[in-house]
Amino acid sequence: MSMNSKQTELCKSNTVDYSDLRALLFNTSLKREASESHTKLLLNVVAEIFETNGVSVEHVHMASANVAPGIYPDMTEHGYDSDGWPEIWKRVQKADILVVGSPIWLGEESSICRVLIERLYAMSGELNEKGQSVFYNKVGGCVVTGNEDGIKHVAMTVAFALNHLGLTIPPQADCGWIGEAGPGASYGDKLEDGSRAGFDNDFTQRNTTIMTWNLLHLARMLKDAGGIPNHGNDRKAWKAGCRFDYANPEHRA
Repeated sequence: MSMNSKQTELCKSNTVDYSDLRALLFNTSLKREASESHTKLLLNVVAEIFETNGVSVEHVHMASANVAPGIYPDMTEHGYDSDGWPEIWKRVQKADILVVGSPIWLGEESSICRVLIERLYAMSGELNEKGQSVFYNKVGGCVVTGNEDGIKHVAMTVAFALNHLGLTIPPQADCGWIGEAGPGASYGDKLEDGSRAGFDNDFTQRNTTIMTWNLLHLARMLKDAGGIPNHGNDRKAWKAGCRFDYANPEHRA
């Protein structure tokens, strides 16, 4: 869907320059093609708000990105013939905003979403120039779709994982849409009256708008402030043994 009238007006009335920000949107749908994904439709609303305000937006459709499962930076060094993650990681490093989109399956995020979280976790030993997690000064949010209850549960898992890695999570940083319990229309499906499921749901569009703008506000604040001060959170100030060691299971606890 395109932005609705409220979302469009908020973009028109904005006076803040966000054109130096970069956003990376992950779609962890199980659908092999992004064009078949219901989650992608709601991510598109987020992307349109970003782009209308000058933010550079990239999408990653995980199901077609050839990302191997695992907790190492490059899984070709651990038995896999190929791994798309190292190239995606370059894009993560450049991004100021990460948005993770996931469908709900059995009340949980998708299996591909777990792979994404694990591969992000694989990079948790990387530090920025201040000795902080390389994820510091990035902000994160979560988009969830499905036709069962579970938006808050999935968002809880994803938001905690992002925050634990070092991303900053703004207020109300999740949004989503669910239909009736059991088999039924998914987000964006055509209904009998010709409308599209969820497109006119004010609760969904309100929360999507609030999340997106809070991501923009916080990313702007962090960049303008030069990032989070490293007083008290400089990992280099601690003994070398505290540095994350991929080969040491105790460091992955």
